[in-house]
Amino acid sequence: MLSTHLTGRYTQFLVFPFSFMEFLKARDFVADQVLEAKEKQGLLLNHLDSYLEKGGYPEVVVKGLDAKNYLTTLFESILFKDIVKRYGVRYARKLYDLAHYLVTNHSGEFSYTKLKTILEFRSVHTVENYVDYLEEAFLAFQVDRFSYKLKEQMRSPKKVYAYDTGMINAVKFKTARDSGRMIENLVAVELMRRGNDFYYYRSSDGKEVDFVLKQGQKVGQLIQVCYAIDDPSTRKREVTALVKAGKELKCDNLVILTWDHMSDVVSGGAKVNFLPLWRWLTGQ
Repeated sequence: MLSTHLTGRYTQFLVFPFSFMEFLKARDFVADQVLEAKEKQGLLLNHLDSYLEKGGYPEVVVKGLDAKNYLTTLFESILFKDIVKRYGVRYARKLYDLAHYLVTNHSGEFSYTKLKTILEFRSVHTVENYVDYLEEAFLAFQVDRFSYKLKEQMRSPKKVYAYDTGMINAVKFKTARDSGRMIENLVAVELMRRGNDFYYYRSSDGKEVDFVLKQGQKVGQLIQVCYAIDDPSTRKREVTALVKAGKELKCDNLVILTWDHMSDVVSGGAKVNFLPLWRWLTGQ
């Protein structure tokens, strides 16, 4: 929900929906030493699948409210009761269309000009304002494309992510779940929760890397997200993009997050670490 600024001194705290570890705690599932029990790993993956589907809002996780009904109502309340009233938005329907488009097109690139054309806004300036409102209301956030040149970074398309995967599932039209994009969104939220300085990247030949993590002035880690890498062509595509970006950005900490695959490979003289998403989320 939108915050109200107080006069005088105050401390701001960002409160996210439950993390996966908090979700597990609410379900009374202990993640410690799960590596040693295959049966427990299966249960954990079931919890992770449920977390992707329902999200981390406490009312859904703890109180057991129907995720779709509650999150759809919350989505509309934030738009029409919070944002519209707070900012005196004149075109409430346009705001709804924009929010719906961004949330359901999560993990994808966008530009303000493209949004103006697709959603038939009158001006790019209005689109920029509305996107800012959605970000301030913690419905969606944007990630810049990484570049050492600030002007190029500002001009490049951005990527958008929703703050909760349950919200995505609640408001989108009923289609088959795109697991790859969903776990990418989940990783983006977790990086935000951890306070990482992160971007996405396109190499000189147009290959995309999902996340570039900066440490000071240097690139500390590159993360690619891929639900399944059983297909050799998929594996080759993801590894090639990561290795190419690693060479361009002078980074040798290369990770591909998958659903449940774990291994190390060497390609082009670079080591790539395949890591299950649940391990990354739980720190195991």
